[in-house]
Amino acid sequence: MILGEPYSTFSEIIGKYFVNNTKFKKKIIIIGNNKLLKAQLKNLNYLFSLNEIKNIEEAKKNIVNIIDVNFSYKTIYSKISSESNNYLNKCFDIVLDIIKKNQGKCILINGPISKKTFLKKKYLGITEYLSKKTKAKHETMLIYNDNLSVSPITTHIPIKYVSKNISKKKIKNNVINIQSFYKKYFNKKVRFAILGLNPHCESIDKISEEQKIIIPTIKQLKKNGISIKGPFSADTFFLKRKLNNFDVVIGMYHDQVLTPIKTLYNFNAINITIGLPFIRISPDHGPNSDMLGKNISDPSSFFYAMKFLKKIK
Repeated sequence: MILGEPYSTFSEIIGKYFVNNTKFKKKIIIIGNNKLLKAQLKNLNYLFSLNEIKNIEEAKKNIVNIIDVNFSYKTIYSKISSESNNYLNKCFDIVLDIIKKNQGKCILINGPISKKTFLKKKYLGITEYLSKKTKAKHETMLIYNDNLSVSPITTHIPIKYVSKNISKKKIKNNVINIQSFYKKYFNKKVRFAILGLNPHCESIDKISEEQKIIIPTIKQLKKNGISIKGPFSADTFFLKRKLNNFDVVIGMYHDQVLTPIKTLYNFNAINITIGLPFIRISPDHGPNSDMLGKNISDPSSFFYAMKFLKKIK
C-alpha cells in the first residue's frame, strides 16, 4: 500500500480503519514515511501499531507493516507541491520491485496522488503511469461495486478528444479484460451493457460512432460468446429497473459512467486497474487539501477496498 501524497487526508482515512481492525488474512505493507504518518495519526488520535521492516520477508500478519521512505518535512500538514515527486517515485519503485519479485502474490492499493504536480501532464492518470512503468499495453479502468460496475473506454481526456479516441480495439480490450477479471476472481460470466457516444445514440453526421464502431464491435463480441447488449442511450440507462439486468456498464468517456455510479453508490466503490501484471486498487479519495487535519473525511471507499480484498480468491 502506497500512502500517496504526504499531505493528504489518506493518513486519516487509513487511521479510521486500522484503529479498529487488527486481524488480516493477508500481510499489510505500507510504503511511505513512517515518522510523518505517525505524527499525523497522533494528531488525529488514531494510533495503531506499525511494524517497521526493511523488506517483504520481514512482514508479519495481524499487524500493519511499513517500509520507511525518506521524506523531509517541516510541518505535518502543508500544501501539495512537486517537492514530493521524488518521494512518490521512490515509493512506486519500491512497491513495483516487490511486486516483480513476488509475481501473482501482491495487490497494490495507492493513496491519493496529485495528477497536476506528480504526473505533470505526461500521463492521463496513475492508470496510465503504472501501465508505462510495467510495460502493459491494454490497461482497463473499472469502477467496481458488488451490484454494478462501470468502465470508461477513454479516461482523463478532454471531451473534444473522446470521439477520436474510441475504437473497436479499445472496446474489445476493455470487455475481454473485465470478463477475465470476473472469471478469475469470482468465477462469473459478466452481463455487459454498452452505452452510445451520442445523445440518444444518434448523430447529425452521415455515419455515427454507434454505426461505425460500437454496433459492429457488439456483434463481434457476441459471436465470441460475450453477453453484451446495446448501445443504450446514457440519459435513461441508469434507471433502477434496467440496472438489475447487467453487471458492468461500458461507457465511452469518464463522466458518462463515473457520475451515475458515484450518485448511486457514493463512496462505496473502488477504482481497479485491470490489465497490469497485478491488480491495482485506488480508493475513491482525493488528496482533499481542504480537510487536512480536520478529522471529517469519509473513509467508506477505503473500507470498501479492504472488504474487497477479503472476498477475492
